[in-house]
Amino acid sequence: MSTESQGRLTTRTIAMPSDTNPAGDIFGGWVISQMDIAAGICAGQRAQQRVVTVSMDSMSFIRPVKVGDILGVYTEVLETGRTSIKIHVEAWVRRGRIGQREKVTQAVFKFVALDEQGNPSPLPAVEDLPRYAREELNV
Repeated sequence: MSTESQGRLTTRTIAMPSDTNPAGDIFGGWVISQMDIAAGICAGQRAQQRVVTVSMDSMSFIRPVKVGDILGVYTEVLETGRTSIKIHVEAWVRRGRIGQREKVTQAVFKFVALDEQGNPSPLPAVEDLPRYAREELNV
C-alpha cells in the first residue's frame, strides 16, 4: 500500500468517543460524512457555486479508525463535465494523534453544481476561476 496521499489536505479532525459504533471503533458513517464534507469543499471551490453530492463509488475500509486518531481527508479533482465534478477522496489517520500514518479508505464522489433555483448550472472555465481557487486546486 502506498504511503503517499493523493491530493491536498482539505480537512482534519479528531475521532472522538461519541463517534464510535457498538464495537468501540469509529462508526463508518462518520468517516464517510467527513469525506463528503471535504469533497464538497473541493467541488465548491472548483464550481464557485453551490454543489450537491449525487453519488459515491464503492469503497472499502482498509483499516479501522480509533478514538483519538486524527483523520485527514485529501481531495483532488479527477474530472469535470458541463455541470458535474468528480473528486477523488482519501482518508488517512495519524494513530495516537502523532503516531503512525495509515490510509483508511478512499472513494470518488460526484457532485453537480446548482444555480439559485436548484437547477444544474454550468461550471466556469478554469481560466475564469479566481486565482486563489486555481492555486488551491492546483489547476
